[in-house]
Amino acid sequence: MPNVLRNLPSVGELLESPPLKALIDRLNRNVVVTGVRHFLDDMQSQIRTAAAPYVPAPTELALRIAEWIGGDRRPTILPVINATGIVLHSRLGGAPLADEAMAEIAALTHGYASVGMDLSTGDDAEETSAIEQLLVRLTGAEAATIASSLSGAALVALASAAANKEVIVARGQVTAIDQGYRLPELCASCQVALREAGTANVTQIDDYAAAISPQTAAILHHPACGFAMVGTAASASLSEIVALARQHRLLTIECLEEASLIDLTPYGITAVPVVSASLNAGADLVLMSGDGFAGGPACGIILGTRSLVQKIKDHPLRRAVRANKLTLAALAATLRLYEDRQLAERAIPTLSLLATPLENLRQRAERLAPQIAATGLATVDILTTTGFVAGHEVPGQSLPTVVLALTPKLGTAEQLASTLRLGTPAVVGRVSDSRLILDLRSIMPRDDLPLITAITAQQPVTPQPSADQQITIAM
Repeated sequence: MPNVLRNLPSVGELLESPPLKALIDRLNRNVVVTGVRHFLDDMQSQIRTAAAPYVPAPTELALRIAEWIGGDRRPTILPVINATGIVLHSRLGGAPLADEAMAEIAALTHGYASVGMDLSTGDDAEETSAIEQLLVRLTGAEAATIASSLSGAALVALASAAANKEVIVARGQVTAIDQGYRLPELCASCQVALREAGTANVTQIDDYAAAISPQTAAILHHPACGFAMVGTAASASLSEIVALARQHRLLTIECLEEASLIDLTPYGITAVPVVSASLNAGADLVLMSGDGFAGGPACGIILGTRSLVQKIKDHPLRRAVRANKLTLAALAATLRLYEDRQLAERAIPTLSLLATPLENLRQRAERLAPQIAATGLATVDILTTTGFVAGHEVPGQSLPTVVLALTPKLGTAEQLASTLRLGTPAVVGRVSDSRLILDLRSIMPRDDLPLITAITAQQPVTPQPSADQQITIAM
C-alpha cells in the first residue's frame, strides 16, 4: 500500500497536464485546484481500503480529474415535477409562483429598478410603499410592512414591541417558527422574556390573566402549525385574548405560520385562518408568511396598527431583515392578482391546485394512464384517495385526490422512484405498498407532457403487452 500511495502525482504536477491546464483557462483556478485536491484525497482513501488497488498513469489521472470537475457543473437546484400530492412541499421550494410574479422578477433582473426612488420626483421613496398599500386594501389593516421571512418578521416585531420586557404565550404554542427557528430562541435573541401560561394541552383565559405581571408587554397568540392535539385539549380564543390584553393595556400579537389572504373553505380547507379575521378580532399585530397558502414568495408580512408598524419600520433590526427587490416584485405581482378572486384562483398556482375539482383530476389521470402503461415500464392503477396539502396530517387540511399507482415490471418501486428523481425533468413521487404513487393534486396541468417524457425516457426496449391490459380504475 505505501508503494501505491507513492505513485500518486502531486497537485502541482497534475496542474501542468494539458487537460487541467485547459480547464484552468476556462474555469476559476481555485476551483480546479480544490477539485484536484479532493479527487486525490478520495483516491488515497480508496487505496487505503483496497477499493483502488492501483494508481492510473498521470496523464490518465489528469483526464479523469478534468472530466470529474467539468461534470460537476450541474446546478444543485433543479426544476422538479411535484407528484407527491403535497401542494406546499417545503423541500421542493414551497409555493410555486404565478407567471405574473415570474415575469416581474425577470423584468427586474435585466437591469436596474426603482426600488428606493420616486421616479416622479427623483427623491428617496419607501421601497415597500406600493406593496403596503396593496396589503392594506386586501386585509383591512391600518398599515403593513415586509420582512425577509416569517421569523424575521417575528424578530423585529417582538424587538420593537417588547424588548427588555416579557411576552405571554400558551405553553402548547411554544413551537418552532419558519422551518426550525424555535420561539424561545427567537425571543432570547431580541431580549424578550417568554412567559408560558397554562399547560401543554389546556390554556384557558384565566391562565393568561394569572401570568400577567408588571413586566408584561404583550400576549402572543401562536396557533399550532403542522400538528394537532387529540384528546383533552382547549385554548382561549383570540377575541378572549384581545379583551384581556386591552383590559390590562397590553398588545396582542398573532403569529400565523399557516394563513391565507382569502377564505379557503370553498376548496375544502377549513383549518387555515384568514388574516383579515385576526385583524377584525382586534389583534394589534398579525404576522404571516408570503408563501405557503398565500401563494407568493417566501417572506414575512406584518400587518397592524399604524403606530406599531411605524415603530417596526424605525427599528434598527428592520434593515437586517428587509426583503430584497426580487421578493418585493414577486409579492407585489401576487397581491395584485388577489384584487380579483377569480383571477387569483386561476393564476396563483397554490390556489389553482387547491381549487381543482376531483373530476378534473380523474380526467387527466385517464389520459395519462394509457400513455404510461404503453411504455411497458409498469402497470398503472387509477385510485381516488385523500391527501394532506401541506404534508402533515392535520384535520381541516386534507383534500380528495386522484393518483396514478405504478407497479414496476422490473425492479422495485423505490428503484423506479430514484430513477425518476434523477431524470430530466426530475419527478418526485412517493412509494406506498410497493407502488410508486404519482399524485395529480400537486402536478401542474402544464407538467403532464413533461411527466410522460420523463417516464418514457425509462422505457425498456423489449416488447410489452398492450396498454389496455395494464390499466385498472378503482372508484
